[in-house]
Amino acid sequence: MGNAAHPCGSLITPLGPLSVTEEAGRIARLDWRVVEGEPTPLVIEALRQLQAYFDRRLTRFDLPLDFGSGLHEKVRRAMAAIPFGQTLTYGAIAREIGSPAQAVGQACGANPLPILIPCHRVLGARTLGGFSAKGGVETKVWLLRHEGAAGLLI
Repeated sequence: MGNAAHPCGSLITPLGPLSVTEEAGRIARLDWRVVEGEPTPLVIEALRQLQAYFDRRLTRFDLPLDFGSGLHEKVRRAMAAIPFGQTLTYGAIAREIGSPAQAVGQACGANPLPILIPCHRVLGARTLGGFSAKGGVETKVWLLRHEGAAGLLI
């Protein structure tokens, strides 16, 4: 897939293998599979923080992330600001950034950094909403339970 040009590394988690890829000094991608590559100090740190998250020792990532640009950047920054164990609705983010909720949902679905940019913390007004990463909504529910998200009827 051409990842040989980008430093990357993998980690086995309760959700299966995850890998992170660095581009231009920022974490640019989280994939739900093992990716071979030579990890840089930043990739190693990202994997360390992910392991700490799964071990319930970390509730906030401190990494340089690629937030993209335009609407995607606005949505990703809004998602990144949602605290561990809390949720917002697509509509609440839409109001915050001045964009339609459907566009927010599409931007969430295009998030290349699930978990690190916590799209799982964004819910529909009366539903869980979707989750485009491996495992779909079941993975979203697992992540929300892992974080002890308040007020969930799951």
